[in-house]
Amino acid sequence: MVDLSYFCEIHENVCAVSIMGCEDDLRKLAVVAVLFVFMICSYLWSQEEDLIKIDATISPRRLSKGNEGKVVLKFRVKEGITINPQPSFTIELSSSEELVFSKNFFTASDFEIEILEEEGKEYLVFTNQIEIPFSVSDEAVKGMHALEGTVKYFAFSKAENWCLKTTSLFTASFYTR
Repeated sequence: MVDLSYFCEIHENVCAVSIMGCEDDLRKLAVVAVLFVFMICSYLWSQEEDLIKIDATISPRRLSKGNEGKVVLKFRVKEGITINPQPSFTIELSSSEELVFSKNFFTASDFEIEILEEEGKEYLVFTNQIEIPFSVSDEAVKGMHALEGTVKYFAFSKAENWCLKTTSLFTASFYTR
């Protein structure tokens, strides 16, 4: 008769090593799956349509040290959406070494944006562009730059009866000489 105990012992060791290898593979697969789901969610969130489209420009586009200019913002609100003036509608500007503003955030009242009332609810009307004055720093570095900003607001949908606090980003490029 043949003694199979030696072969059974080898088989058990091989199975144990295989199972440990599988656990590592399962952990790697789980990490990859979580990363994949995160990437898909990030992509879908980035594709979400803004409720406000912001066209931002800097005038004049070419600036010299000590000059004055303005950031020009034009707003297009998605159809069926209104923007509530309260809580506050704010425009925040990222810090810039090249441009000097009177302050780093502004509200609707700073620009005298028209407010209309319909059925007891107030909303902002963006018929005119918004202009934010600035001066160019004496220490401005020559070259192309970008000014980034964020608009924080409360949007309301009368048809779907919801209100949402959200933000929209904008960027405007300029050149200093």
